[in-house]
Amino acid sequence: MDQLKLYGQSFSSRILIGTAMYPSPQIMLDAIKQSGSQIVTLSLRRQNPSDQSGQDFWQLIQKTRCQLLPNTAGCKTVQEAVTLAKMSREIFNTDWIKLEVVGDDYNLQPDPFLTVEAAKILIKDGFKVLPFSTDDLVFNLRLLDAGCQVLMPWGSPIGTGKGLMNPYALQTLRERIKDVPMIIDAGLGKPSDACLALEMGFDAVLLNTAVAKANDPVLMSNGFNLAVQAGRHSFLAGKIQTKQTAKASTPTIGMPFWHQTS
Repeated sequence: MDQLKLYGQSFSSRILIGTAMYPSPQIMLDAIKQSGSQIVTLSLRRQNPSDQSGQDFWQLIQKTRCQLLPNTAGCKTVQEAVTLAKMSREIFNTDWIKLEVVGDDYNLQPDPFLTVEAAKILIKDGFKVLPFSTDDLVFNLRLLDAGCQVLMPWGSPIGTGKGLMNPYALQTLRERIKDVPMIIDAGLGKPSDACLALEMGFDAVLLNTAVAKANDPVLMSNGFNLAVQAGRHSFLAGKIQTKQTAKASTPTIGMPFWHQTS
């Protein structure tokens, strides 16, 4: 499959995967492997490698050899997000950051104004920012203006499993912003959701709850892996146009006519 390119790095997988909520560390590792992901997200608030209690987990994460993508999950102010990003860079030794600034506790919708403000500060400080956004076109355009080179709109609110709740808005977003990598982040519940996202032209998906909370996380991660490949192949191949009337796939020209005789 063609390569996913983010901030000058190339990845053969189009899945980013989270490290929270798995039944066990080993199941997490097996799920990451089956997904084919080369980028894992993690939170400094949950996993701090400088803390003795987090050493075992940190060693497991290092075994994956994946690109680390720390996040600022749970932050509600610009200062919180910027401070956590700087701490993550120091501890995890990466300038990649998944920027999240929560604007509403009920649906965990990101605050567009604070997210843009924090993105400007972090980019100026040398971070490679992957911002969590909604499917709002203007919000994402402002993130581009701030200097973000990747966008991460949600499919639906975090952890809901509702899939692509507003396909029209997402399709509009993809059509208006053509040359910027876009990753569907949050809300995907099943592999067919991911397949549809890739068919629509999105470049990748970020998963966590849909895999970690499945009855069999390892099997589910493999399902998402196959679905993403199918969706990408479908997008590159180009689907046929839909029509209102049927059209036979078998040609009738040259076929003999049979007449019934008494």
